[in-house]
Amino acid sequence: MRITIIAVGRRKQGPEQDLFDQYKARLPWPLELKLVEEKKPLSGDALKAREAELLLAAAPDGATLVALDERGTSDTSPKFAERLGAWRDDGVRDLVFLIGGADGLAADLRKKAGFVMALGAQTWPHQLVPALLAEQLYRGHAILTGHPYHRV
Repeated sequence: MRITIIAVGRRKQGPEQDLFDQYKARLPWPLELKLVEEKKPLSGDALKAREAELLLAAAPDGATLVALDERGTSDTSPKFAERLGAWRDDGVRDLVFLIGGADGLAADLRKKAGFVMALGAQTWPHQLVPALLAEQLYRGHAILTGHPYHRV
């Protein structure tokens, strides 16, 4: 299973990227972070629609899409591990997590996703979300394999 995180934004070096890279190195699955950005001065629904196009265009054909959205399901780590294990066991080849821009994801994109998840009710810095997601992917793997990381 290949995992891709596709986010609206610009690449910035720093502790958030370093943290992402640390968890990426621990995963047994390939993990890639792709960033997309609209250069035209759009706003509101027009911007969200264009960002949705860019996000979908960066996803591999036939990928299982997971949209990160504050209105999504906020799983416990064991429940997320269960979902991750089901995707793995069901033969999902490409698992893609989509992270929208500052205004969130377009409603049409949320509808196209097979699952809409939230990383809790709080608002997180945009640069930190890929690192938080990479950590949860590693934690899910640890839970699935019985590694003690989850309980440490």
